[in-house]
Amino acid sequence: MADLTTPEKITIIEGPAPSFETPNETWALSLAEGPRLARVALTRLRTFNGPALVERCWKAWDAGRAVYLEYRDEDGLTQEAQILAARTTEVAEGHVLLLHVRLN
Repeated sequence: MADLTTPEKITIIEGPAPSFETPNETWALSLAEGPRLARVALTRLRTFNGPALVERCWKAWDAGRAVYLEYRDEDGLTQEAQILAARTTEVAEGHVLLLHVRLN
């Protein structure tokens, strides 16, 4: 069991770098509240089991732990973005994970 200081990570292990877009939802702006202005973005990721990944996020948040998306950028460098909200949907090709993240 992880302690409260160990963040949960969801890692993209294959495929292109995720694309980040400005969210259309007005509530997403509240995710950026704080002492400094943060950029909140939405990314959509195809996944094998979206509900299990959302459950991992919920469990970490319930325990007071942060959750990060770990990915490789266009240059192949490892980057992290804090996940602020997560949900999943199903399309004909499988599950899609919708993540609202805080970008630095």
